Order: sequence, then C-alpha cells, then structure tokens
Amino acid sequence: MTDPTHALSFGTAAAEYDRFRPRYPEEAVRWALDGLPAPARVVDLGAGTGILTRAALALGHEVVPVEPDPGMRAELDRVTPGTTARAGSAESIPLTDGAADAVLVGQAYHWFDREAAHAEIARVLRPGGTFAPMWNSRDDSVEWVAELSRVSGTGDNTGHLIDKYGDFGDAFGTVELAEFRHRARLSRAVLGGMVRTRSPYLTAGPEEQQEVDRRVRELLSTHPDLAGRDEIELPYVTVAFRARRH
Repeated sequence: MTDPTHALSFGTAAAEYDRFRPRYPEEAVRWALDGLPAPARVVDLGAGTGILTRAALALGHEVVPVEPDPGMRAELDRVTPGTTARAGSAESIPLTDGAADAVLVGQAYHWFDREAAHAEIARVLRPGGTFAPMWNSRDDSVEWVAELSRVSGTGDNTGHLIDKYGDFGDAFGTVELAEFRHRARLSRAVLGGMVRTRSPYLTAGPEEQQEVDRRVRELLSTHPDLAGRDEIELPYVTVAFRARRH
C-alpha cells in the first residue's frame, strides 16, 4: 500500500497541477479504447483535475470522473464544463456492477491498493470491457532530462512501470503494452512549475523545496542544451497498458 500522504498531496496544488502537467497524446487514448462502442461509457479513475477526462471527452465518449481528493475534484469541475467529478477511490468506485465499458487511469495506478482495486474495476466493467492505466514519463534517455530528474528528485522510469504493472489479476486477460513518444513545448517558468506539482516536492519541507527550486534554476541557466532558451521541448514517453475483463 502506498503512502496516503503522497497519494493525497496534489489537492493543495490542484490549479498548478492542471496547468503544468503534460497532456496525453490522442493516439494513446485511442489505442486504450480501441474496439469499444462509440460512444463508450468511460470511467476516469483517480481523475485528478480531468486531464485524461478531457482527452476522452474530445474523442466523443461519455466520461465519469472519479477522484478521492476534494481539491482535485473542485478543479476538475471548474475546468471541465458539463462534467461533475464523483467522490470515490479505486478501492470503492461509486458505480453499479457492469456500468462501464472502460476504466482509464492516468498517472494514478501506482497509488492503488492493487488487489482491492482490481476487484472493484472488474466489478464496474461489463464483460469484455477494457482496463487501461497509462503514465506520461519524461524521456530520461535524454541527458538533460535525466539531470532534471536527479536534481528535482522526481525520476520517471518507464522500465520500472513495465516491470511492475503488467499483471491485473485473474479477472482480466492478457495485458497489452504500447508506448507513444511526444514532446511538450514549455517555457522555463512552466518547466519549473511542473516540478512543483510532484508529490515528493509537495510533501517536502520549505527548506527542501527551496533547495529543489535552486537546483532546477541552476540547471536551466547553465546546461548547454537549455541556457538562454525561452522555450524548451520536453520529451515524453506515454506508457499505456490495456486488458479486457473476462
């Protein structure tokens, strides 16, 4: 079980989270929902501020966002017109049995109590429905991106995700995996702000936060690939899993 202090740390920075966190590429969301009826009834579980909710809505699906943090729910409702987030968690989803065609999870599956969550997700999915968690990970194969992860203490590791999250339990069939590479064009201020939306930063003390801010500013000012640039292209790898419910 993950530390609930970290899992519920984001609501204090909900507006910044929605502003600074990367979006999911359309092709990744299409892949996750491939083969489902259109429109499908999709649950966005651990929906946060609705970044993945809006991506699925843009493809014409009906989306039910479920989020435990009241601050994140309030921001989702504010920035996602026509959608109201429901209070709930991966271990207690506020839907009836077989109510969903798909359950998506963006940047949240690693916070779940997996055994309990798998049972709940299987309960709310119809037979043949899809469970698809995904993550946006910075591409640490790029040297300056790896250095950003080091100085900020917020490493992203796609290999870790693939090794750890490839089994959804007996209620689901074979787990498929796909990766989608994309880039986000960011200002220097946005890149620094993004670091301040990560759980290690949010749960750190003021002195530690100030030191992280200093190290990130120094990297942006001195690294030869970054110094003097007003805009920076940050490379990402979206790692997506999907499996069908038996």
